[in-house]
Order: sequence, then structure tokens, then C-alpha cells
Amino acid sequence: MYTEKVMDHFENPRNVGEIPDADGVGLVGNPTCGDIMKIYLKVDNDVITDIKFKTFGCGAAIATSSMVTEMAKGKTINEALRLSNQAVAEALDGLPPQKMHCSNLAADALHAAIENYRDKQK
Repeated sequence: MYTEKVMDHFENPRNVGEIPDADGVGLVGNPTCGDIMKIYLKVDNDVITDIKFKTFGCGAAIATSSMVTEMAKGKTINEALRLSNQAVAEALDGLPPQKMHCSNLAADALHAAIENYRDKQK
């Protein structure tokens, strides 16, 4: 049902934790399935230098959270904003159709963290 990459990111998630002095924090949830994702960003010179996540949810939710942090780290804010739910799913070699909403949550949490960072810059 799950690809090897999904299982790897579920069993060995990257960038788990929180950043106490984060420059941006994004929290999203899906009341239907109960998944909740929180992403923390450190930004230096418009580049995401550190990113961590905490996720309460299924294996796919944890795997997509892990993958989106890997994809965003080292990118500029604008590059990270272009990361889509489809890109996250593709990077994991696909998700079962009933789990595609998890990739939406991961990308949405990243975008919410970026929005929070930008709000703080104003």
C-alpha cells in the first residue's frame, strides 16, 4: 500500500521537534481524519536554514511532514512557497488516493509557517 520512501520517512522521520525561537510557525489540521501538523522555521537572509515539525496523525501524515521539511530546507522563502502537495507526494513516490489529503496538510503547514514569518517581518 505504501511506497518504500513513505515507510522510510515514517519509520525514520527527519527534522522532528520544535524550534523554540522560530521565525515562523504554521499549524494546520484536518478535523475529518484528525491529523494535525505544526511546522517551525528559522530563516536567515530569506533562506530556510532550519525547519522542524511535530505531527499527530497517521503514517502518511508523518511521512509527508518529514518529506516537506527535507524539500524546504535550504530553499528561499519563494522557492519553498512553490512546493505543492503534488510535489510532496511525488517525492515520496506516490501516496494511496485516500491519503493524498496528508500531502495537502504538509504543504499547507509549510505555507502557513511562511505566512506567519512574513507577517512578523511587517
